[in-house]
Amino acid sequence: MTVREVEHEITVEAPAAEVYRLIAEVENWPLIFPPSVLVERVEHTGHEERIRIWATANGTAKNWTSRRVLDPEALTIAFRQEVSAPPVAAMGGTWIAEALSPERTRLRLLHDYRAVGDDPKDLEWIDQAVDRNSRSELAALKTSVELATGAPDLRLSFEDSVEIDGSAKDVYDFLNEADRWCERLPHVAAVDLREETPGLQVLRMDTRAKDGSSHTTESVRVCFPHHRIVYKQTTLPALMALHTGYWQLSEDDRGVTTATSQHTVIVGTGNIHAILGPDAGVPEARVFLRNALGTNSRATLGHAKTYAEARAQGNSRHSRSGNVQ
Repeated sequence: MTVREVEHEITVEAPAAEVYRLIAEVENWPLIFPPSVLVERVEHTGHEERIRIWATANGTAKNWTSRRVLDPEALTIAFRQEVSAPPVAAMGGTWIAEALSPERTRLRLLHDYRAVGDDPKDLEWIDQAVDRNSRSELAALKTSVELATGAPDLRLSFEDSVEIDGSAKDVYDFLNEADRWCERLPHVAAVDLREETPGLQVLRMDTRAKDGSSHTTESVRVCFPHHRIVYKQTTLPALMALHTGYWQLSEDDRGVTTATSQHTVIVGTGNIHAILGPDAGVPEARVFLRNALGTNSRATLGHAKTYAEARAQGNSRHSRSGNVQ
């Protein structure tokens, strides 16, 4: 049985306690770590917890459950996958935040793992995934922490909602069946939807803008019937450094569904002038992104509303005709 042990590290210009906190609070992960799409705390007792992670590995969407032991005094977090995703047979490791000075931290990420059936090709695949994810996670954590300590306001979060006289299930079906968006949504030019694991989707899409241009995005989506779809874009438009969001559906006792689209964005500063002009800055980019993303989301919600309300009316007519007989 081959057990691989590897270590990655990076120096972060921030206090060790702050670095530790960001890793400990798993709700931060999709905003910090590029591979992470969604992380939920399943159980929590003292310094021990179980978390479920949905993430990408070598471009493939995976999910697994891990146990963690947090030590806020030593600034270490030990983790062990409880249910690994093939080809991983077992994996664990430790985050270690070491203070080099009051404002500088050496962050070490240790892994140990083995492959299903001790297959050399699978072990090589895991080597590549761990190395790629570890490097991207450490670099992203460094950027996120250092931005938080004095960068302009690059993060933007907002939501749009609509009331629908129809069931949450029908609205969910519309949003979940993204492979049909070409025929259902005018601003969608092309779609490729892959769902190798039920409820875990990879969605590649070409979207038309008002000026006639189009851009390609790719997202990983985690679907919870019939009330929530969480996503993270893995291929981004040029003006964004990060984009996560969710569709949330809540049906009341009248059969009315409130459908909400939420976005969290980090502005990509390197392309502001090329896209918005030489005089534009972060404020103009925030306004542009709010309008562009909000417009597409409200259009999608509008078509979902039409779809669900038409089905509700059809069901109502069918019920009435059945009562006559």
